[in-house]
Amino acid sequence: MDILLIGGLWLNGSVWDRVASALEPLGHRPVPLTLPGQGDGNVSATLDDQLATVLAAVDAAPGRPMVVGHSAACTLAWLAADRRPERLAKVALIGGFPTADGQPYADFFDVSDGVMPFPGWGPFEGPDAADLDDEARREFANAAIAVPAGVTKGVVRLSDERRFDVRVVVVCPEFTPEQARECINDGDAPELARAKHVDFADIDSGHWPMVTQPAELARILAAAADAA
Repeated sequence: MDILLIGGLWLNGSVWDRVASALEPLGHRPVPLTLPGQGDGNVSATLDDQLATVLAAVDAAPGRPMVVGHSAACTLAWLAADRRPERLAKVALIGGFPTADGQPYADFFDVSDGVMPFPGWGPFEGPDAADLDDEARREFANAAIAVPAGVTKGVVRLSDERRFDVRVVVVCPEFTPEQARECINDGDAPELARAKHVDFADIDSGHWPMVTQPAELARILAAAADAA
């Protein structure tokens, strides 16, 4: 199965290299995506541009792929389910939940000169970054790509109720499956509250398991794809 891999804010497709290497021997074809505005130098990229890249990869897959979204890109993966519900085998959401219709995609941090730069490690102290040592933090910060405001402030539009039929697995890194279920039940993830088939997978990592636990993350994603 093709497994489309979408990184969150500040990341390009290379962040998935070690996950991709581990997925191939497990019988799947990893397709890491570099999104417009996150590695191609396009500072005027929009959320629609990023979604178009994801949908092009879905349409190019020979069968029904699994779309994997990390962090903010959980919303991009869910937008793919909204636009192509009949084409997807499953959606995997790592370390995040989809943004609801009508809300900004990822308006989390300050914008400067039309882009949202990596804000430093202050907002991520605690479970998010506990498994990143000083060297890993330096490497991440040095490689971080400022994301265009046209992406982060783009408004999410969801319209096809068939998205709720797409199977979902929530991969839980810095939070537990029990905490994820509680968020859904409390109304903090309204899209997943309406999804008909939601499973959970636990991984002992911080917010970036593709960096700190790539082999285990690959195993979880391969198992999710196999189950689809």
